[in-house]
Amino acid sequence: MKKVKPSDLEMQILSLLWERGPSTAREVLEAMPDGKERAYTSVLSVMQVMEKKGFLKHKNRGLAHVYSPAVDKGRVIQPFLRRVVNEVFGGRPAAMMQALLTGTQVSESELAEIRSVLDAAGDPKRSGSGKGDSK
Repeated sequence: MKKVKPSDLEMQILSLLWERGPSTAREVLEAMPDGKERAYTSVLSVMQVMEKKGFLKHKNRGLAHVYSPAVDKGRVIQPFLRRVVNEVFGGRPAAMMQALLTGTQVSESELAEIRSVLDAAGDPKRSGSGKGDSK
């Protein structure tokens, strides 16, 4: 069985739900990061399709459906990022990081967090480290 990949809009919705937690379609609509005008019914329809695809699940809260992710963030994000690194940046994670940081406002606290992640990635004791990247 072929795995279904989320569309760009589905990725935005999943990202919102991973970040914010369970939300109604209206809450998702109001928090969409791309700033595009969308009808409530359009977002609701996409979320209902996502539920059929297995990306979302819902619980009832009164008359409203409260949606949450039915898929693990890592299982969706990692293949997506690997594809971007390979197809856009020639397999070089450093090139992707440079492109991301160039022209992007990054706060000191975010830079500290990035440094911490990089330090942990270089630590051979960290769990799940199946690859050793050398410079």
